[in-house]
Amino acid sequence: MPATQSVTYPAWLLLQDGTLFKGKSFGAKGTTGGEICFNTGMTGYQEVFTDPSYTGQVLIMNTAYIGNYGVKNEDIESDSVKIKGLICKNISERYSRMTANDSLEDYLVKNNIVAIYDVDTRALVQHVRSKGAMNCVISTEINDEAGLKAELAKVPDMSGLELSSQISTKESYTLGSPNAPIRIAVMDYGVKRNILQCMVDRDAFVKVFPAKTDFATLQEFNPDGYFISNGPGDPASMDYAVKTMKEILQTKKPLFGICLGHQLLAEANDIPTYKMHHGHRGLNHPVKNLITGRSEITTQNHGFGVVPEAVQKAENIEITHVNLNDGSIEGIRMKNQPAFSVQYHPEATPGPHDSRYLFDDFIAMIKEGL
Repeated sequence: MPATQSVTYPAWLLLQDGTLFKGKSFGAKGTTGGEICFNTGMTGYQEVFTDPSYTGQVLIMNTAYIGNYGVKNEDIESDSVKIKGLICKNISERYSRMTANDSLEDYLVKNNIVAIYDVDTRALVQHVRSKGAMNCVISTEINDEAGLKAELAKVPDMSGLELSSQISTKESYTLGSPNAPIRIAVMDYGVKRNILQCMVDRDAFVKVFPAKTDFATLQEFNPDGYFISNGPGDPASMDYAVKTMKEILQTKKPLFGICLGHQLLAEANDIPTYKMHHGHRGLNHPVKNLITGRSEITTQNHGFGVVPEAVQKAENIEITHVNLNDGSIEGIRMKNQPAFSVQYHPEATPGPHDSRYLFDDFIAMIKEGL
């Protein structure tokens, strides 16, 4: 099944530190920019592209080939592609999956995503690992460095950038049966669809609320527990979310946060967050559960973390999970009430299912409080 592309066009990639790559165009034509990051996963590219946590980022896929199994309507985590641009080594003009609805080329064109390939992604990833995350710009129409620099200057810095309210649902909606025994209020800061499905699959009635919903409106739903979602941007810029989190915690009802939700739980306990050197993104990151002593292979997507020293000093917080690669904090729980969070993605789409027990733990916590 061939893709539509038959003629190759040049494309350019300029990094904030002046590093310039020339490659070939793939996807939409034009110019785009964002914070560069890389994903170490070998598969699941469509789920990655539609993850709202990637809003504002230009993504390097570290696997050698992209597009070899096409795209399928069901394999999405939101209603559109969220990355700002795509960088890869090789693209497949043919896809092998008979159930696919489209080629990756056509999918990117439909979603207006500018991409570049024929780039030495190993060298590029090594560069990012060494120099750290930075802004970049991809263009199929600007071929001089001065013009690229002018476009790059327009890209906002991720530090201090609030994005969740921009991509959150505009209206509340529900999933699951209204007759389910458990009601969960979800704060949507960029929630992935499969996170919601993991709760519905465990017989919960879920209501998803816009990012800036006030606490009084949440209470009207009369939830048995609260879920704080993943999402993009700098958690330190989300004063409105921290305020809501503190009000939720006063109810003493069970609370579970993932990724950005983990960072917001920390911020609500006066634990600051920080911008990581280059973040964690992929589906093969080892994490140790300090409660059970077991290791888990996890899916991750984050460029911010919680300050370890502040977590260790917090009297009412216990560290539950740590990253085995760099020792960063991957999970916490409160000692005085049923509230916990993890930095990684236990719903794992894509990725291994080692950590899906956390949804079982959350449901069990809710049932204990009924």
